This record gives sequence, C-alpha cells and structure tokens, in this order.
Amino acid sequence: MLFNSYIFLFAFLPVVLAIFFGLRHRGLLGASVFFLMLASVTFYAYWKPIDTFVLLGTIVVNYSLAKYFGRVSAQHAKWLLTLGIAANLGLLIYFKYFDFLASNVAAMLSKDYVARGIVMPIGISFFTFTQLAYLVDCYKSRSYEAQFSSYALFVTIFPHLIAGPIIHHAEMRPQFARLRRETFDTEMIIMGVIMFMIGLAKKVLLADNLVSGADAVFNVADHGGQFNAAGAWTGALAYTLQIYFDFSGYSDMAIGLALMFGLRLPVNFNSPYKSTSIIDFWRRWHITLSTWLRDYLYIPLGGNRGGEWARLRNVFITFLLGGIWHGAGWTFIIWGALHGAYNVTNHLLRNQWPLRATQSFRMTLGKQVFTLLLVIIAWVFFRAKTVGGALSVLKSMALLAPADAAPLTTDFSLYFWIVLAAALVFLAPNTQQLTQYSAQLSEQLKLPRMGLIEALRRGGLVFAPSPAVAIICGLLFAGALACIWRPAIFIYFNF
Repeated sequence: MLFNSYIFLFAFLPVVLAIFFGLRHRGLLGASVFFLMLASVTFYAYWKPIDTFVLLGTIVVNYSLAKYFGRVSAQHAKWLLTLGIAANLGLLIYFKYFDFLASNVAAMLSKDYVARGIVMPIGISFFTFTQLAYLVDCYKSRSYEAQFSSYALFVTIFPHLIAGPIIHHAEMRPQFARLRRETFDTEMIIMGVIMFMIGLAKKVLLADNLVSGADAVFNVADHGGQFNAAGAWTGALAYTLQIYFDFSGYSDMAIGLALMFGLRLPVNFNSPYKSTSIIDFWRRWHITLSTWLRDYLYIPLGGNRGGEWARLRNVFITFLLGGIWHGAGWTFIIWGALHGAYNVTNHLLRNQWPLRATQSFRMTLGKQVFTLLLVIIAWVFFRAKTVGGALSVLKSMALLAPADAAPLTTDFSLYFWIVLAAALVFLAPNTQQLTQYSAQLSEQLKLPRMGLIEALRRGGLVFAPSPAVAIICGLLFAGALACIWRPAIFIYFNF
C-alpha cells in the first residue's frame, strides 16, 4: 500500500501504532518489536503476496550465511561471502535485467526474442543492497545479528522497505536493542508526525501536480513527436521538480514513520539543487545510495589507490553501475555514464583549479545554475523511455526543433506549480533545517521552543504545542487528503 493512500493513513498505520504502543504499555517491549516485524511483512505482502516469498527467502539465506562467517576459517568465510553476493545479485539480475539482457543479445545475434514479461518484486533493488552491505560488514567483523526477528525487522521495517533510504545494520542494531529494553521520548513521535506531513505534502501537493507536464512531453517524444523549445523545457523542468519532491517526500515520510516507532533513519537529501558542482550534488542527492556506492563499489574497485587515472576510472565505473541499478534500459545506462563523465570532468577541473576559500555571490550562483543545467540534461534520459525520445527532447531544448514543432498546450496551473516548486527548492529551508532532525543517536532530539517568526527566521519549525503549528499541519494534511482519492505511485517504486 502507498503512504499516500486512505487505507494506509486510516487503517494500517493507526492499527499498527495502537497495537505497538499497547504492547509497550504492558511492558512487552520484545513482543512490540516482533509485532512491528510482522506488520512490516504484512505491509509488503499487500502489494503482491507471492513476492513475499522472494523477500523472506533472501532474509533466511543471508541471515544463515552471516551466522557462519565467525564459525569457519577465513578462506571458507570468503567463499561464503562470494556465494552470498552471487546469490543476491543473481536474483536481482534475473528479475530486473533478464529480459533486457536477453533482448540485446538476441539483437546482436540477429535473432528474435519474445520477452518473458518477468515482473520485478517491488523494492528488490533496495532490500538487495541492504542485505549485500550486511553480508560484507558481517564478513569483515565476523559478527552477526543473533536474533532472527531483529534481522528480519532490519530488512523489512516498512518505512524504508520499498524505496529506501538504504540503511546499514551497524546503525540500526543499537536502535533495535534499545527498543527491546527501554521506552523512548514522546518528542520523537511529535517530530515524526510533522516530518511525515511535510513529506506527504511534498508528494501529493507538489510532485503529483507536476506529473502532467512531464508526461505530456516525454510520452509524445517517446512516440516520435516533438515539441518546440518552450514545451520541451517545460516538460524537463516539470520532471526535474517532480522527481525531487516525489523522492524527497517519500524519504521524509519514511523518516517520520520510523520516528513514530522510536527509530532514526538516515537523511537522504540536503538541498541537492543548490549544489555548486556535480561532486557536491552527489553528496546531497540520494545520500544513502551515494554512500553505499562509495563503500561497497568504489572502494572495492580500488578507490583512489593506484594513481589519478585509476581513481577517475573507478569513479566512472561506479556511476555507470549506479545508473544500471536504477533500471534495465539504455536510458539509465546513459544517465549513469553522463554522471560518471560529469564527475570525472569535475575532478579534473578541481585538480587544475582548486576551490577558493571564499567565492562571490555571482560565482556561486553561476556554479549552481550550470550544475543544475547538467542535472536537467541527465534527467531527460532518466525520464524518457527511449533514447530517441530523450534526444528529441534535448534537440528541442537546444532550439533545434523543426519550425512546425508543436507548442505544449496545457492549462495555467502547471506553470503555477513549477514556479511554486522552484521557489520552495531554492528559497525555502529544507526539511532537515525546518525540523533540525539528526539521525545521530548521540544527538538528543530536542524540539525547539520559540515564537513562529523567530523560528522561521532561524530556519526552524515551531514544535511546541501551539495554534500556529496545529494550523500549519492541519492545512497540509487536509490539502493532501483532498488530493489522494487516486493515490499516485512513487517514482522510485519502479527501481
């Protein structure tokens, strides 16, 4: 079920919260954790029950493999790790890439291929990466999660299961242990509710209202049509803002839901469209994926060992494979290759012209605009279903469309949503600044008590019970409820 659906908001979430806290109120802390695991599996089974067997199968296999790392010799442990990586990647490749690979091999051999139509289990990319990291970490430390229910909860916890953020066992293990032995501050619940409402508003009130502009352009382009420059830029900007608010909205909701259950998930976004370079962009966009690719791909490839050219090669390969992770298609490969080339070029330029300690406003703004332009160009390939469609949109954006190319006929509301979304991206504080949220357990969650004007001036939201907070949250929730009679799926559910 979707976070932005009536059944989730008024049935699943209230029931799960009520039972979870009911068990904890009776002192059954361990039972509450076990129940949360069962509820998460139920949440996943709601989509397609048969896919639950795939999810549970991977959990059993990876948990079993990790148990033996500390019981066998180093050589045998290495073989077990290799087996585990092969099994996880093999499953991912079969469900996600088999038809794509087979069709391309058949095309090279001039053979016909009828696609099997393999349906990918939802969230497989995320729970595969989560468990691969767990296996590698357990192999290095020769330790594992002793309680199967805690490991199963680590993988399945429903706020992050479908579309992240990608979590690490080392970060979550002490949190699960704490849930089993002590209660948590009610301020976490308050912060969780507010972050969830912010994320819900991002998705329903902003991202979903930008869909029509992006679809109108890319659907036509993928079928051979072409818009003029204004239409192409409108579609590209609509998608650039749609994917930002769609995925950051999901990530905010995931963090908010986890907080309601006393857990902290990592931050996934930090105003990425304000980046002054592509390197900076990837430190701000989908942070947990960037961290995973660095730790479990870039470094194992050799990282910065072996000289400058080896480092640049590894950077490019990492981003190329990151593009492939997103989907089985040449458009995703090109998107990854573009960001790989962007990053390699960025590193080369930094070597020639090191960063200045201080920069003028004009220089900073120029870098932000140029970086965003590169990101938008890459998003065109990410959104298009075909390479031809992407090239058609880019051709129009470059003022190379034929004279008879059609304008984008749409109502005024699309442009209103584009302007509003852009203003929020570039002028408003992000969710972390608003909430002062930190995923670090060492930092106490302390809700700021200050006046509304002072809080907004400092970039912080008013959390203390007050009419202002109640009105803001109530309006966001009411507006979202009015728009989710047909809830739209999140973009990253497709990956």
